[in-house]
Amino acid sequence: MRKIAGASAIGTGVELYDFLIFGLAAGLVFPQLFFPESDPLVGTLLSFMTFGAGFLARPLGGIAFGHFGDRFSRKTMLVISLVATGAATVAIGLLPTYDTVGILAPILLVSMRIAQGFFMGGEQSGAFLMVTEHAPAGRKAFYGSFVTSGSPIGSILGIGFFNLVAVLTGDQFVEWGWRIPFLASAILIAIGIYVRLGISESPVFAQMAKSANVARIPLVGVLSTALPLVLGGVLVNMGFNTFIFIVNSFSTSYGTQALGMDRNTLLLSSLTGSVGMLIAVFVAGWLADRCGLIRVMVAGAAFQMLWAFPFFWLFDTAVPVLLYVAMIFAYIGLSFVFGPMAAYYVSLFRPEYRYSGVALSYNLGAVLGGGLSPTIATALLGRFDSSTAISAYVALGGLLSIVGLLLTARQVRRASTATLGD
Repeated sequence: MRKIAGASAIGTGVELYDFLIFGLAAGLVFPQLFFPESDPLVGTLLSFMTFGAGFLARPLGGIAFGHFGDRFSRKTMLVISLVATGAATVAIGLLPTYDTVGILAPILLVSMRIAQGFFMGGEQSGAFLMVTEHAPAGRKAFYGSFVTSGSPIGSILGIGFFNLVAVLTGDQFVEWGWRIPFLASAILIAIGIYVRLGISESPVFAQMAKSANVARIPLVGVLSTALPLVLGGVLVNMGFNTFIFIVNSFSTSYGTQALGMDRNTLLLSSLTGSVGMLIAVFVAGWLADRCGLIRVMVAGAAFQMLWAFPFFWLFDTAVPVLLYVAMIFAYIGLSFVFGPMAAYYVSLFRPEYRYSGVALSYNLGAVLGGGLSPTIATALLGRFDSSTAISAYVALGGLLSIVGLLLTARQVRRASTATLGD
């Protein structure tokens, strides 16, 4: 179980590294390199729209990987998603810029981001299943938190390496230094493949295949029998992603462009917050096994509503110490929604269409939350010239998560009294 959990954490961390460094580059360098004819705000907006394009492809990837994961193999789909996402990331590091090929540059950037998002669509939902379907009863939320720990691991790797490269390359960072974190993904992908090939197939899927209880079209089963659960799952991740991608992506461009803050200070504050999240997701998973998934996750969503305004009050001071407080509390508080997510989503759906159900609801929530939040936050800043509207938007996201949790609470509690193979 430790080997499976560790492999999932590493594999998911590698893929989240790939996905998140794009968000950092979208806020710091892509506006100048791929959208140089726009004014700074419009360039940033276009850059974040490209960032969001990857999210738009995630539900499609989730449907495709969910279908084959429910029919043929959970493990194989995870290996494929890892390799393909990494290949798209390396390709981004090799792209020509606008000065070299003109309008073809942003077209290629969007294309690679869409490919990255498509293959990412099968990653985290599949990892949720692999770990929780292996985990013993009463420990599923804790072991599931190894998967969600991949996000702060990816952030720590991405932000830490991005910051190191920025310092080492100095003025050349915008010229060519930004490419190094994308190209380095090739090394991480090799590590991820090694650890993922060493784990066994999900026992729930193996038993399902042995008994020939495999759905012919899993998505039909999801839509015909579990649509309210899909809706609830969408709302939960939508609300969470609304805030987390403002914290780890939008904040870099907002801090440097609107507040004139030092780029390294912003990156290091996010890095510190990610370390806090890496610890807190395990605490949240442990508590969820003892106190109940819904209670712990509702507490995390309520924190999001309460912290939405203080976060920007502290951030807007541009004082480094207060920035660190804002970021660390945001990352740790959101862990209580994110940490138990693996066990939460897996508890919503029956085994024969579980991969499809988790992938669809989780990725739709990611699109409507994380895919749009940096763009919406940038647009709100341009419209109101204040962070207050962004705070209200974040608070609304927390409310939506609570609504989703309440909609699915009965099913989650029912599943907690049964095994996930039932």
